[in-house]
Amino acid sequence: MTPANATMDAGLRQRAGLPVLTWPAFGPLPVDAVVTTRRGGVSAGPYATLNLSFGVGDEAANVRENRDRVAAALGTNLATFVFAGQVHGSHAQVVSAADRGRGTLAAGDAIGPADALVTGEPGIALAILVADCVPIVLYDPAAHVLACVHAGWRGTVAHVTKAALAAMSSLGSDPRRVIAGIGPAIRGASYQVGEEVADRVRDAFGQQAHGLLRPAAPGHWLLDLPAANRHALNAAGVPDGQIYVVATPTGPGPGLFFSHRAERPCGRFALVARLEPRGAR
Repeated sequence: MTPANATMDAGLRQRAGLPVLTWPAFGPLPVDAVVTTRRGGVSAGPYATLNLSFGVGDEAANVRENRDRVAAALGTNLATFVFAGQVHGSHAQVVSAADRGRGTLAAGDAIGPADALVTGEPGIALAILVADCVPIVLYDPAAHVLACVHAGWRGTVAHVTKAALAAMSSLGSDPRRVIAGIGPAIRGASYQVGEEVADRVRDAFGQQAHGLLRPAAPGHWLLDLPAANRHALNAAGVPDGQIYVVATPTGPGPGLFFSHRAERPCGRFALVARLEPRGAR
């Protein structure tokens, strides 16, 4: 369902000793967007080693150290970060320099409730946390506007990507110019849902739902969340050739990423993106 020319193997890069994934499409542009892995941190047990969430049972001191390492990988510090207060909804929040530091040292003061963060100001590191849900980065190079999106199945059927694009448009963006990166997420072969979720997908996507759901067993379906979000981006005006999907999934088996479906409890990895000043590259 994802066109071959829009699917990519995002290679690992080392940033300040930390392995991260990047999208080559953003390489020449004045935006820095990375996805962390589960490697390179200090957490132990089911959170080994780079858990970035305060909300899963890990020791807070370990999470702070892990977040410091991610900030160093972007050549900045945690004071520039803004974390979303995610609730599996569809609210997109525009943030500014006044919001820097929100949610960095504790979950309680994160921006939200919000499942998409949007900014037009360079230097603010937008961060969302995932462990099977779909992380999405959106960038309009003409308007120099950026968004980071968290899309689980609830956010997907609520069209959180459309809300993010609308918030970007309030800052002068146009969906037809947006470049989108869809990060590591659970794939359809590993993501089984019940009839209630399948009905919500049908309501949200109409005839397109036939390509997103495959029967698994009576009353159970396999849902392709990355493909669903690609369809949602298309419907909101983002050209298909400007959507880049990371081929590496989360899910069962040892891998680079935490997976809530594969093991509970588990940590969370992050999508972090930051605008650079125009002309920086």
